[in-house]
Amino acid sequence: MVEKKVQQYYRLKQKQKEIEKELAELRQEIVAYVSGQGTNEADVGSYRVKLVTQNRKEYDDMKLYETLADPEVWRMLSKSDPAKVASLTKLNVISEDKIAHTYALKAVTLLQVDKK
Repeated sequence: MVEKKVQQYYRLKQKQKEIEKELAELRQEIVAYVSGQGTNEADVGSYRVKLVTQNRKEYDDMKLYETLADPEVWRMLSKSDPAKVASLTKLNVISEDKIAHTYALKAVTLLQVDKK
């Protein structure tokens, strides 16, 4: 019985990998198409496609560690986890101004497809 579950799990994980690969390829083509139109939105058949750009912070572990000399604060992070850093800045444990030099902003394009 467990063997069948393991077998099914393996098959589903393989399908998941195939689906994720196919989604990535389709996403790349759709983003290229919409970007090529010189816009962030397009109607494609009965679908509305939007490209949304987000800026994500990618922290430099060494710069962040050097800036956060307090071992207690660094222990809460252990490594630069953007979600944890954001939480600590919202809680005013870390000042945004103090860590401004420790990260680079990376623009990430998100794809939204809605049925009209």
